[in-house]
Amino acid sequence: MFYTIDILGTVAFAVSGVLAAFNKKMDLFGILIIAFVTAVGGGTLRDLLIGNTPVSWMKDMTYTYVIMGSAVFAIIFRSKINYLRTSLFLFDTIGIGLYTVVGIEKGIQAGLHPIICIALGTMTASFGGVIRDILCNEIPVIFRKEIYATACILGGVFYFLLAKLPLDNNIVFLIAGLVVIVIRLLAVKFKIALPNIYRN
Repeated sequence: MFYTIDILGTVAFAVSGVLAAFNKKMDLFGILIIAFVTAVGGGTLRDLLIGNTPVSWMKDMTYTYVIMGSAVFAIIFRSKINYLRTSLFLFDTIGIGLYTVVGIEKGIQAGLHPIICIALGTMTASFGGVIRDILCNEIPVIFRKEIYATACILGGVFYFLLAKLPLDNNIVFLIAGLVVIVIRLLAVKFKIALPNIYRN
């Protein structure tokens, strides 16, 4: 289940990278690069921080194949995706939900404190999108007023609360990931944001 979630997160972020590159009218090489860094950026930072080198995608070629396949799929079926902004938001949201629990689990395996595990999960989920946005000349979504990293943190808190219950680990993974996704969807739908410290 853990490996499946990791792969699904890779697919979601790769597609979100392709859609972001489409918005900027990049060429094929640019599209593939953005898809790749979006998919593996967070995981690379995570692995470097916990000393897991070579990083995951270098040791397992499945990640590279999945990213390339997802990118090709998104390119071929781009005409079927009528609302790029909506699709980008959806795939990005799915990606952060899945990658949050992957990062937390990696932290647990490394024997880290729960707070550090939540931070690691948040970085895993957010950093690929940060690189994507920077390369696409956008202010990274994590630095805007939208609920983004906060959703990852709350999902991480739910993860550790659920872990104390007599639940199967796979169920804990799924529920915690869904918490992140639902919080972000609700925050955007109802325009919930962190307080603005700036005054007009």
